[in-house]
Amino acid sequence: MSAVATLTLYGRPGCHLCDDARAQLLALRAELCFELVERDIEADDELHRRYLERIPVVALDGEELFDFFVDAAVLRDRLGRVGPG
Repeated sequence: MSAVATLTLYGRPGCHLCDDARAQLLALRAELCFELVERDIEADDELHRRYLERIPVVALDGEELFDFFVDAAVLRDRLGRVGPG
């Protein structure tokens, strides 16, 4: 059995693009196998400095994949290749 991938959504409250990305990720989670972790950049000074102008940012197991939007086709492809191989 392979490990479940972790997608991290970096965003902040009141960000409509973050809300859109969250909704898309939640819909994709029903189809694809991944854990979704949300990080509020306003709760961490380092994250705030790093991501303020780029949110939402989506990372797959620590690797940043998307800024501003989620590309479902790319995500499906990447999750198909997660793990040994």
